[in-house]
Amino acid sequence: MVFGAVEAGGTKFVVAIGDETGKVIKRETYPTTEPGETMKYVEQFFKQYEDELEAIGVGSFGPIDVRKSSPTYGYITSTPKLAWRNYDIVGALKNAFHVPIGFTTDVNAAALGEVTLGAAEGLSSCMYITIGTGIGAGAVVNGKMLEGYSHPEMGHIMVRRHKHDRYTGNCPYHDDCLEGLAAGGAIEKRWGKKAVELADNEEVWNLEAHYIAQALMNYSLILSPERIVIGGGVMKQRQVFPLVRQKLKTLIAGYIQLPDLEEYIVPPKLEDDAGITGCILLAIQTKQEN
Repeated sequence: MVFGAVEAGGTKFVVAIGDETGKVIKRETYPTTEPGETMKYVEQFFKQYEDELEAIGVGSFGPIDVRKSSPTYGYITSTPKLAWRNYDIVGALKNAFHVPIGFTTDVNAAALGEVTLGAAEGLSSCMYITIGTGIGAGAVVNGKMLEGYSHPEMGHIMVRRHKHDRYTGNCPYHDDCLEGLAAGGAIEKRWGKKAVELADNEEVWNLEAHYIAQALMNYSLILSPERIVIGGGVMKQRQVFPLVRQKLKTLIAGYIQLPDLEEYIVPPKLEDDAGITGCILLAIQTKQEN
């Protein structure tokens, strides 16, 4: 008995087989090219386990349609990756494998992984935020992934621009959203270097923390998660964490009593495996529900 997982990212697809505990047994990675090519490799991987496969969990880049009553449920919808726009990824997998398929965002899957087996294990709620090329966030609330008419798009909340920041923003939709001002692409265009090349520049990380802390204040006031896990390539610069905690404390200004910030705002325990682990766990949940 094995469970399949697909972490569908904008640059790569990670596929895996896991056991009933959520442990990854085997995984492979393929570049995200166009659906016909990438999905061919995904199907070939799972064909090896077809007789044992119980369910598949998919955590995908978005936007996606997560409403089960919708005629386009299971689709990747208005993504800027044109080849994948309005692509029925769940339908493609259902045609190839007659097993239950769970479907959510890649960041919701990562939140599920971290709250079940990672940095928020034992808690009933957490947020997972990835800050890399873009910014995305997912949440588990009372043990369930947060979804409504759609899924969270918390990377695009509006934040107050720093008074000395003259960069116009990197989001094609919004001038002053979190992703446009604080994602890896914004850092590179504002400073002329990649984040990893700016590790020793205090000005870079103070500005980054200025925007991240605003977002965390909003998330904390609205969702009250028991823990906030922040991953992604930019946050491998661990010097950002104490800056964010300090600035969040200043912004909250004693209005509410947050948990100890050292324990409240943390890096992922599962590191780069948070998403694929969450997809395995989603597959297990989906099997139990069917």
